[in-house]
Amino acid sequence: MNACPQSLSFSRRRFLKGTGVLVVGFSLAPLTAEMLHAAAPPVDLGMATTGNLDAWLAITRDNTATVYSGKVELGTGVKTALSQIVAEELGLPLAGVEIIQGDTERTPNQGYTAGSKTIQFGGVQLRKAAATAHQALLELAAKHFSVPSSQLVSESGVIRVKDDSSRQMTFGELIGGRRFSRTVDAHAPLKNPDDYQVVGKPLPRVDIPEIAVGKFMYVQDFRVPGMLHGRVVRPPNTGAVEINATLESIDDSAARDIAGFVQVVRKGNFVGVVAQTEWAANEAAQKLVVKWNSKPGLPDQSKLYDVLANAPADEKVLTNQGDFEAAFTRAAKSLTAEYRWPFQTHTSVGPSCAVADVRNGRATVWTASQGVYQLQGALAELLGLEPDHVHVVFVEGSGCYGHNGADDVAGDAALLSQAVGKPVRVQWTRADEHGWNPKGPAMMMRLKGGLDEKGQVAAWEYLVWTPTHVTRPGAIGQAHNLLAGQLVNRITPKGPMLGGDRNATTPYRFPNQRCVTYWIHTDNSILRPSALRGLGSFANVFANESFVDELAAAAGQDAVQFRLAHLADPRGVAVINAAAKQAGWERRARSAPKLTADGVYAGRGISYLRYENLNTYVAAIAEVVVEPKTGAVRVTRVVVAHDCGLVINPDGLRNQIEGAVIQGISRTLKEELTFNNTGITSLDWATYPIITFPEIPEVEIVLLDHPHEPALGAGEPTIAAVAAALGNAVFDATGARVRTGPLTSQRVKGVLTANAGAMSKSG
Repeated sequence: MNACPQSLSFSRRRFLKGTGVLVVGFSLAPLTAEMLHAAAPPVDLGMATTGNLDAWLAITRDNTATVYSGKVELGTGVKTALSQIVAEELGLPLAGVEIIQGDTERTPNQGYTAGSKTIQFGGVQLRKAAATAHQALLELAAKHFSVPSSQLVSESGVIRVKDDSSRQMTFGELIGGRRFSRTVDAHAPLKNPDDYQVVGKPLPRVDIPEIAVGKFMYVQDFRVPGMLHGRVVRPPNTGAVEINATLESIDDSAARDIAGFVQVVRKGNFVGVVAQTEWAANEAAQKLVVKWNSKPGLPDQSKLYDVLANAPADEKVLTNQGDFEAAFTRAAKSLTAEYRWPFQTHTSVGPSCAVADVRNGRATVWTASQGVYQLQGALAELLGLEPDHVHVVFVEGSGCYGHNGADDVAGDAALLSQAVGKPVRVQWTRADEHGWNPKGPAMMMRLKGGLDEKGQVAAWEYLVWTPTHVTRPGAIGQAHNLLAGQLVNRITPKGPMLGGDRNATTPYRFPNQRCVTYWIHTDNSILRPSALRGLGSFANVFANESFVDELAAAAGQDAVQFRLAHLADPRGVAVINAAAKQAGWERRARSAPKLTADGVYAGRGISYLRYENLNTYVAAIAEVVVEPKTGAVRVTRVVVAHDCGLVINPDGLRNQIEGAVIQGISRTLKEELTFNNTGITSLDWATYPIITFPEIPEVEIVLLDHPHEPALGAGEPTIAAVAAALGNAVFDATGARVRTGPLTSQRVKGVLTANAGAMSKSG
């Protein structure tokens, strides 16, 4: 599909700047630590005072609302959910709301669309803006009809006088096409959740019809007139955090013979080719003879966790309650364990793509970035331009799940376009995506636990080794966090120490507990680290909840009852009970493994968390069968109980939970990056397999709706529960505890064999 580029000479931002209206967002809730560091605060370009209503929405003459959202659709359905929030509070049908997303010249800066914060924070901002707009419309109608606002009724975009239907006006008639010229009122009256007509309803996603018939435009489909195509030729140190290579020479004689060849571009260690077609760009890149002086710098993969444990790291104590050492020493029964999680990549269905038009001192970049304002600053530094001369426009990509290659490919396209003075599209290959996007970091967790005479946890220690999970481009600068910037500036990415400690602290009431994070310096993280769905919660919950299960087994107690006995939070208790009821959980201590009539082991496992220890509650129960000869694990059923406060769209929420379960199973059973001393070697679906359709189990979901509680995020919490639930189910089925992910058939078989050997020796 074709689309014309938006003009660089005129924009909503420039128009509103002239009228004194700010297009930069405001905050109605305290920023989390992650948002303060990982997502720079809204960038005030000096246009006006913050919080202007016209920055958030406008009413058109045809009685629809145009909403400007810095939060963007990543395939999670948030565009629909945000539309429901605005439609509800404004009093319009869902079809009467249009959302403009992620445009540095049109939408507010609401930070990254990440961390399951879109509904939790962005939804609150839009709700307040819509409520303020509705109050303004009522005031306009009251003045027009010369009646008090209390005598007006508002419904479906029409305001009328009570008991006189002849006296009515649409929103569009009242203000259509004009500015509100007021600030957002943080105390504007909100609708009572008991009266909701749109929020809480399972309405279809607004984008599905076009997706279903192939008309939806992903960034991979985006085109502009006169566009060329580019490919980047990178050093051999694939995916390494430190690209220890220097460009020595380029021979482009063979590349120049390719029909459609345009130019070779070099800037520092950045090398690319531009051609008239994508095919010609690929061919020219392959014909380009590039000589690198590179040094193999990665460790042997078999020593990965030793390297992590011995890497330079900064210690941070997260929890230190009671006296762990004394309690552990006097425990009636004590356990220790080490859990490990590997590097994993973003399995986006379509590799990353971007289009850039850089000329005459200005740039427009179309990208699937999760943070257009943050990318704007990084691109400005990369290109040597002022930030307000860089226009970044969000176009949805085919898959995301965190900090994949979307920002990097935008940097590639921008540098190539600047060099040739024409629009350039860069489409990564699967090998590019698997090899060069930032990785979900490998982590190692060491645990100790002690039980008292009553079988209760008296001592708990959790130590985790992790690099940062956030090396995204920053708001102003940080071009070195773009892959192109790394090559141009010959520097490693940087980031605040965030994400790896997510859900490291246990949610249970343990009287003597200690939790410590060892933040591995980014330069020593081996592969380039950043955000993958759930960040550190995936590995931390795997380790935490698996070890809780180990303690329950050592105490001879039922896994559900053991958790409930140590949990005080009533909403946490409720999700565990709801999951257990739906799954038909029967209370029992773990029995000796037995083969079923089909000759396989069968078991069940539970996992619980409160996401980030502050937000959404999730309990998951998995049922598995394990083939004893091969160690192959098949998941037959997963039950999830989920409490994210107010549910905006139950159907969309169920979709998110189902997707998280499926991706969680894939990451738990299959996904592991492999590398040698020069770089990543798992560059395709054969060497980095993911779950297939026949392997998807039955997924049952129980939603605990709390309409009068704040709406919390749902994009990430469930996935954090999956690995532990599966690991605990494998243990329940076989008696084998697999502490290193993923739980591949080879690993499970190895533990089964080791267990059998130990049993024969003890017997």
